Amino acid sequence: MNALQQLERLGQSIWYDNISRGVILRGELKKMVDEGLLGVTSNPTIFDKAISGSADYDEQIRELVEARPSTPVEEIIGSLMVRDIQMAADVLRPAFARTGGRDGYVSVEVTPRKARDTGATIEEARSLWRRIDRRNLMVKIPATIEGLPAVEQAISEGININVTLIFSCERYRQVAERYLCGLEKRLEGGKPIDHVASVASVFVSRVDTLVDKLLEERIASAADPADADRMRGYRGKAAVANARLLYQDFRNIFSSPRFRGLKERGARPQRPLWASTGTKNPSYSDLLYVETLVAPHTVNTVPPQTYAAILDHLEPSVTVEEDLEAGSALLRDLAASGIDMVGVMQKLEEDGVAQFATSFDGLYRKLLEKRDESAGTPVPNA
Repeated sequence: MNALQQLERLGQSIWYDNISRGVILRGELKKMVDEGLLGVTSNPTIFDKAISGSADYDEQIRELVEARPSTPVEEIIGSLMVRDIQMAADVLRPAFARTGGRDGYVSVEVTPRKARDTGATIEEARSLWRRIDRRNLMVKIPATIEGLPAVEQAISEGININVTLIFSCERYRQVAERYLCGLEKRLEGGKPIDHVASVASVFVSRVDTLVDKLLEERIASAADPADADRMRGYRGKAAVANARLLYQDFRNIFSSPRFRGLKERGARPQRPLWASTGTKNPSYSDLLYVETLVAPHTVNTVPPQTYAAILDHLEPSVTVEEDLEAGSALLRDLAASGIDMVGVMQKLEEDGVAQFATSFDGLYRKLLEKRDESAGTPVPNA
């Protein structure tokens, strides 16, 4: 039994935070599903790298442009993404069937520029759900203040939702509330809730990246060497502490009488999904954000190098509830050292939305050039 299968026995599903047409067409994704992979996530940055860095999409781009030379670039991007997601969802259908709809999902994100527009987000979620037309699809909606009502509405309409870009425990609790409200609204409309699925994507490593940077600034300016040494000991620990405390919120919310009533009607818990779990600091373990966050009723979506490391040397055991008091103390100590964790979480959310928007804009420009080249239209100088 490999590590993926061991993790599933412990209640954690491994999804793959990457998608490209080549991986699907070459049969690599099917091989991964056969060895225990249980889902796929994507985002604008992943699609930018896949489409811009490969000729696998050129034929479809030519077909679209030949049919209509002035095809809007947004339509081209949408068509490329829809085909990839449909193909990946079909590959994952056996996992969806085997797990009774618990896993086997493929996630696709709404346009990042709509993250601050509730109405536009709802409309795009509906459009993606209709166009892709796969029961094992999850539409990703950012957990911005404007995204939260869209989550509730989409859930009430029976659309599977991956709520993304969650950083703080407070925002996670707001996300879970919207999920429950969406289920309740659906029941009030006389509709079933037993096939509605959702995950809450909690970004992990980015917390350490920013907190470590702030710590380094304070270490460099510390007048007392003892203070500098103390702060050095905090590095690489905030992200796991935050995620472990958030998991306690999950347990409390989804063991409450309110959820038990929904569960009797077929509702599924909205599982935490650990995202951004590739290790960015080379001095940390390559499995830091995997081996420390193993827990029942969770998902961990991992990039290619982390996926390979799991299969190579992970020894799974449930770890998410270790050192909870130490984690709470660490967060208090960070605050005492001048690290504003509320500000950290807000900046991470803003940066995450901006990063995905930048990736989408970059993809737009590259596909504009490809479209115009395929149509034989001179590309104007930028």
